[in-house]
Amino acid sequence: MQNLTAKQQPRRRMATLALAAALASSGAVTAMVAAPTASFAEPAGGWANLVQQVSPSVVYIEVTENQKKTQEYEQQNSPDFPFQEFSKRFGIPMPDMPQQQVPQGSLHGVGSGFIISPDGYIVTNNHVVDGASNIKVKMTDGREFTAKVIGRDPGTDVALIKVQPDKPLPYVKFGSSSKMRVGDDVMAVGNPFGLGGTVTTGIISAKARDIGDGIYGDFLQTDAAINKGNSGGPLFNQDGQVIGMNTAIISPTGGSVGIGFSVPSDLVQKIVSELKDHGKVSRGWLGVQIQQVSPDVAAALGMDKPQGAMIAQVMPDSPAAKAGFKRGDIITKFGSTEIKSVHDLPRAVAMTEPNTKTDVQILRGGKPDTIHVDVGQMKQSDKKA
Repeated sequence: MQNLTAKQQPRRRMATLALAAALASSGAVTAMVAAPTASFAEPAGGWANLVQQVSPSVVYIEVTENQKKTQEYEQQNSPDFPFQEFSKRFGIPMPDMPQQQVPQGSLHGVGSGFIISPDGYIVTNNHVVDGASNIKVKMTDGREFTAKVIGRDPGTDVALIKVQPDKPLPYVKFGSSSKMRVGDDVMAVGNPFGLGGTVTTGIISAKARDIGDGIYGDFLQTDAAINKGNSGGPLFNQDGQVIGMNTAIISPTGGSVGIGFSVPSDLVQKIVSELKDHGKVSRGWLGVQIQQVSPDVAAALGMDKPQGAMIAQVMPDSPAAKAGFKRGDIITKFGSTEIKSVHDLPRAVAMTEPNTKTDVQILRGGKPDTIHVDVGQMKQSDKKA
């Protein structure tokens, strides 16, 4: 489980990965569950029936990491590792990390996952299986499988792996994260601290939370307890549908303080579908650098309030340059997506299929206009919209 502190949130991806590695390396089994919604029609039995229904589909994942990841781990345990200095400077405790040397190729990490089909497809976090040379999946009934990676998407921290069962496996279905409301009950299931099959409950504390964990972050926040080893585990609604995948926490201690984050199921489903079909995710690319619209700029342009994304730079030979975008244009709508803040545009562009013709609404000099653009394909090295 990735641990994001309040001061680490803005664009601290490297720090979160270091924390994720520390948490994963604990070797603990992890499981979790969050509380169901008030409409769950079983007040007398509580969560027992729902837990019994979904738990067999939640798995414990154990990985052996390759030589490169082992060397990274040893570097992170060095007194000179930069995140140790970051921790000292800002007074933010780092999780305990073993100091002994680890033989190359034998570093173990753990996480959770959930089965989404009877033929063995399993969803988990990318940071759980990144760099793994061997992946072992353990079920609640004692069965164990060796899994292979079908595809990974670091941008959303989603990974798809697969096992080869000798008979159909129990599986869970996705629900709609967009239909969840702040205050709805949720349940998390996973394997925290080696305590397999652990269930925790809580509510949706916030939606569309930006925690600075990449430009595609749009997390569900929950107070359901999430701890070490819960990475990749499911967050359920009261109907036993997966509405999120638990990914990160904010904690000054490394343990749950009631601030956890899940990748919304609507996004997970889209990523998983592409990984299953193509083994990777193709993202749209516009080719602009953007900035927030300030109150002064909004007032000067006669806007009711600051909103949209202002273009600070148009990259040469980019789709934006070819379509005629200019510095100072304010993008207010991309396709069918309203651009209310600067964070909305990269997500909207990235989730657009490359080579798609898209209408983009802008304000230029305070006057509305529409530009038609052929969305390009983002390269791995591209960091902007």
